[in-house]
Amino acid sequence: MIEFRIDRRSGVSTYMQIVQQVKQAMRLGLLHPGDRLPSAREVVEATAVNPNTVLKAYRELEREGLVEARRGLGTFVTKSLSSEATIGDDAPLRQELTGWMGRAQQGGLLVEDVDALYSAVRDEHYPAEERA
Repeated sequence: MIEFRIDRRSGVSTYMQIVQQVKQAMRLGLLHPGDRLPSAREVVEATAVNPNTVLKAYRELEREGLVEARRGLGTFVTKSLSSEATIGDDAPLRQELTGWMGRAQQGGLLVEDVDALYSAVRDEHYPAEERA
């Protein structure tokens, strides 16, 4: 089951953080078609966010065709966003990234440094118009 982590200082709206975390779990193969998302009540209990915020996030995911709400049953994943390159701890790209992260940490980089470096390199390879 997915466990949401809300960062109230991130500048990203709470509902978008939920949307992003569901998509990330789908990309990493943690959520598969047919899996049920936590109920709004479960998310509220775990994160102390407003139930309407959770429902807004789930509606956005439904609008994007990634989940389906079934009355009285919950909200279920309908698509997969994962690829062979990202699934599992033994995926080659994941292993390379894990090694790189270890070297970055040993080199004294802070998480903010890693984020900035990643974003700069990502933007070189994936221009903004390709990420829209």
